Amino acid sequence: MLQIRWHGRGGQGAVTAARIFGLAAAVYGGWYAQSFPSFGTERRGAPVTAFTRLDDRPIRDRSQIYSPDYVVVLDATLLESTDIFTGLKPGGIVLINTGREPVMARSPETRVYILDATRLALEVLDTPIVNTAMVAALAGTTGILSLEAVEKAIAAVLSRDLATRNIALARRAYDLAKVLGSKEAIACDG
Repeated sequence: MLQIRWHGRGGQGAVTAARIFGLAAAVYGGWYAQSFPSFGTERRGAPVTAFTRLDDRPIRDRSQIYSPDYVVVLDATLLESTDIFTGLKPGGIVLINTGREPVMARSPETRVYILDATRLALEVLDTPIVNTAMVAALAGTTGILSLEAVEKAIAAVLSRDLATRNIALARRAYDLAKVLGSKEAIACDG
């Protein structure tokens, strides 16, 4: 079973990212999947966590994910207040939306990738909503899902106008992530 934890802030689309990734996997990628959020009465801008599970057989576990294989961070400011490495499996992958190399302590076997998804989103969408870029970046970096599966899931979840622009964003992020995934992970201080 592959488990993914998504970190974002209210209004950034972390819950939608988990949903799109799960839909892409279950309907278009040949996986069994589930996605779900973990939040209470948080307001816009408050930390939000969402989860996605993938497996090649039906998933019966409905608990929160405590030992993710992958962690996706939609907002790098969360690194200041959240231990994103909590429970990450050895050899796990962390994908962070940032334009500069973050300074953080991490395990030597953890692979950390960065992508300036905010810059891409501003160029393509004229707004800093990065969820579809990070979905595509995770798919491209890990090879779990094809770009086609991600595009179809985006089209199924978003309105036609939003889907068209977000698919264009996903394509750019996926292409950049394929390059990230083929290179050595960035070196982080720590």
